[in-house]
Formats: sequence, C-alpha cells, structure tokens
Amino acid sequence: QVQLVESGGGLVQAGGSLRLSCAASGRSFSMYGMGWFRQAPGKEREFVAGIRWSGDTDIADSAKGRFTISRDNAKNTMYLQMNSVKPEDTAVYYCAAHGRSYYSPIAYWDGREYAYWGQGTQVTVSS
Repeated sequence: QVQLVESGGGLVQAGGSLRLSCAASGRSFSMYGMGWFRQAPGKEREFVAGIRWSGDTDIADSAKGRFTISRDNAKNTMYLQMNSVKPEDTAVYYCAAHGRSYYSPIAYWDGREYAYWGQGTQVTVSS
C-alpha cells in the first residue's frame, strides 16, 4: 500500500518562502512520477508542479519562476520549494503519485493520471 504524507505547510507572509515535503512509502519511489496539486476554498483542484520518474519537471504557469519541484530518491521524498509566495497561493497542497512505474502521461496536469494522494497540508499566505 502506497502512503504519501505531506508536511511543511503553515502561515507565511507574502514574499516569503516555504518548503513542502512529501514522504512516500510502500514501493520503490524512484520509478514513479509524482506531482503537487492545490485546492483553495471554493475552487477546483489545480496542478502546481510535477516531476517525472526521469527527473524532468513541469511547472504550472502560476508557479513558474517562484516554485521549484525536486525529489530525493534516497530519502523517498519529494519537495516543493515555494519562494515569493502570494496570497493567491493560499490553499491545501496535496502530493500525488502515478500508479504505474515509468509512466509519463501527456496530461501530466490532470489529477486523474495520479493514483495515490496524500492528505494535504495547509498553506496560508498573509498579505
């Protein structure tokens, strides 16, 4: 059974930084692509960033130049470094993982391509 546990959320002032972590257990981490999504109150879940099993990354336009996604396969952990945060970044952030190894879907931004989800961590950005 795959388990994903997010941590690192909290309250931060606009312009500040935060690093989210997603610890994975239950299978060989390095063979699977993963991603970060977020959902703000009253809004649909949206893609933030993804990292493929190869290490290639994809970043949503709203996060480009500010957020960086990375992974440490030795630690079975994925990260989201959030810099220059804005109030509109306020949301619950979820990490997700594909259900198949070496899978790189064209629609990497689509949450339906991910089989496993964490419980989420709240990020609140004050103005």
